[in-house]
Parts: sequence; structure tokens; C-alpha cells
Amino acid sequence: MKIYEELQARGLIAQTTDEEKIRDLVNEGKATFYIGFDCTADSLTAGHFMALTLMKRLQMAGNKPIALIGGGTTMIGDPSGRTDMRKMLTREDIDHNAACFKKQMEKFIEFGEGKAMMVNNADWLLNLNYVELLREVGACFSVNNMLRAECYKQRMEKGLSFLEFNYMIMQSYDFYYMFQKYNCNLEFGGDDQWSNMLGGTELIRRKLGEDAHAMTITLLTDSQGKKMGKTAGNAVWLDPKKTSPYDFYQYWRNVADADVDKCIKMLTFIPIEEILEMEKWDPSRVNEKKEILAFELTSLVHGKEEAQKAQDAARALFAGGGNMDNVPAVALKEEDFRDGVVDILQVLVSAGLCNTRSEARRAVEQGGVTVADAKVTDVKTTYNKDFFADGVMVKKGKKSFKKVTA
Repeated sequence: MKIYEELQARGLIAQTTDEEKIRDLVNEGKATFYIGFDCTADSLTAGHFMALTLMKRLQMAGNKPIALIGGGTTMIGDPSGRTDMRKMLTREDIDHNAACFKKQMEKFIEFGEGKAMMVNNADWLLNLNYVELLREVGACFSVNNMLRAECYKQRMEKGLSFLEFNYMIMQSYDFYYMFQKYNCNLEFGGDDQWSNMLGGTELIRRKLGEDAHAMTITLLTDSQGKKMGKTAGNAVWLDPKKTSPYDFYQYWRNVADADVDKCIKMLTFIPIEEILEMEKWDPSRVNEKKEILAFELTSLVHGKEEAQKAQDAARALFAGGGNMDNVPAVALKEEDFRDGVVDILQVLVSAGLCNTRSEARRAVEQGGVTVADAKVTDVKTTYNKDFFADGVMVKKGKKSFKKVTA
């Protein structure tokens, strides 16, 4: 099976400008393609995961990836999929985030001479003269067409700033620039980027009389249609300091039964033939599939050793087997104790099991907290430092655990 057909079989392809030409390009290893990453945080997330694995798959098939860091476009802010304007970041913040992205991308993509490239659109966008830009590309964009774009339509009722309105022009200019400088002939992006991507292909056609192509990747959504990659409202990060390997493993181990086959297909590198056989397994083996999914993805991001530790910890907690030493641990700080004791609400917050004391209070009052296998129902419960000397298991709900020490 060639790479384009494999992408189809894995359910990754959403929309294409010219399916036949794109198929020929990627199957023959002739695509120089890019995917853009705006630097809105200091870590990539599970939401970026599919783009990274797509780049890896295409590079393995002989194509050349360009990872475009959006140092320039981040200063504008992409309105796609947003109900409000993004937070404005400083140039220093953006540069720092870009450096963090590069380190994480290097785990997936092979950079170097004749291999993948990493470029930053700040290098060309920030040097543009506004009047010159208007004269060069402004006539190529119809405001009527732009307003029909989904990314703008959904914002019109609440208000769309002129700043964000320029985002499509900036993204289109990126493709136009890289087509000329790097012979980049193909852009990939999420399905919500379709309008912006078409803007680039149209700009290249109108200004250069050349054909460039675009393909969108199916958004990773759960069986309810919600974007995956978040837990309890927070992003699942690729940085182990923001989302531990154990928590990363647990996120994928706990996907809904209805989503596990799709996630294995779209995100792992397990051969498609094996996946099709797994789909025939008896439904009683669904947890086995979830373990495979979680282990494969944690291995990709954090390495096999961390994946094994996470799996051992999960089995120790949930199945009564495995190595308890690998259960995620957190140490209470001196300031957590007042007059020699710490209350249960502070324990839950300091352990990262709750974001606020209010959330911790609700968890206790609803009967969802246990400490050392004893249910805690009184929000005024306190513990001294010696209680945590050997490590105590603190549990919130059925799936959130931490070994707490002091």
C-alpha cells in the first residue's frame, strides 16, 4: 500500500484541491510540503499530534517536510475555531515558544541537510511594508469571498477584529513565499484551515501562474464530535513538565470505547493490516486495545522506558499488579502546612488533582476522594507531615491518583 492510500485507509484525509495530483506527488516522494504551527504556548499539545505523525509518515515515504513556526502569524492570531480573540503575545514570548516547539518536533521529524526544514515566518512577515503588501497581493483577495469563509462567518455575530481579518492573507503569503523560495508545492493543515489554505493556492495561481496544492487532515474528534486532546478542560501537553508521561498515558488509556479503533488508526504507526485484524477482536478486549493505544503514543512522545513506567503504574493502581514505584508522586511543600498540618483541600490542589480549593471542596463533598484507601467526606480533615512520610495514595474519582509525600 502506498502512502496516499494508507492515509486514506487510516481516515486521515478530509479535503484536497486535486486528489490525483496530490496522490502522485506524495506516492512518488515529490512533495515538499509544509504544516504551520503558531506559537501560542510553550509546548505542543495532543491536538498537534496528528500533524506531527503525518509529517513523519510522509517523510518516511520520501517527501520533504517544512515545519513552519508561526513567529509572525502568532502576532496576528488565527480566528479559526475561536469564539473570541486570542491573547496578544510579546515577541519574546513567541520566540521562547518557538524554541520549545523545535525541541519537541525533533522527536518526530528528522531535520538536517536534504531532510526536513524548520523555518519561521517572522523572518519574512515582519519585514513586509504594509503599502507594498497591499499592492502586491491585496488585489488577489475578494473581501466577499473572505467573509464567506467558515473561519470568519462564525465570528461575525460576536465581532471580528481587522487584526484577525488579515490572518488569511498572512497564511496565504506564507505559502506564496515558500513556493518561490523552497519549491514548496503542498500545504497540509487541519480541516478548519481549509479557507486559509485555498487562499494560498489561489494567490500562487494568480501571481505566478503556477499550481500548488492543499490537503486537510481530518480533525481528531470523539464520538460526540468534540475535539480530543483535552482532559478536565485542560490541554494534554507533549511537555512532560506540563503533562506527565503517566497522565499522558492515562488520557489515551481512558478514551471512550467508541473512539479507540479510530485513534489507533489515525495516530499510531501500527501497520494498517494489524489494525484491521484488531477491529475484529471481541468487544471484551477493548481495554487491551486501549493499553496498546496508550503505550504506542506514550512511546512516541516520551520513549519506551517512560511508556513502560506509565503502564506499570496504571496496572498497579487499577489492576492490582505492576510496579507501584512508578505511580506519579508529588511532594507537599513546607508552605502547604499551617501550624504543622495540611487540610485535604490543599492536598488535592498541591497534588494537581484539583485546580482550585473550590473544585477540591466539591470533590470531597460529592464523596469522590480517598486518602490511603479511606474515603474523606469532611472538608476540614487535616494531616500532619509524618502521615505522608512513606508516601500516601490520594485518589480523586475513579481514575486520578497521586502518591503524596512530604
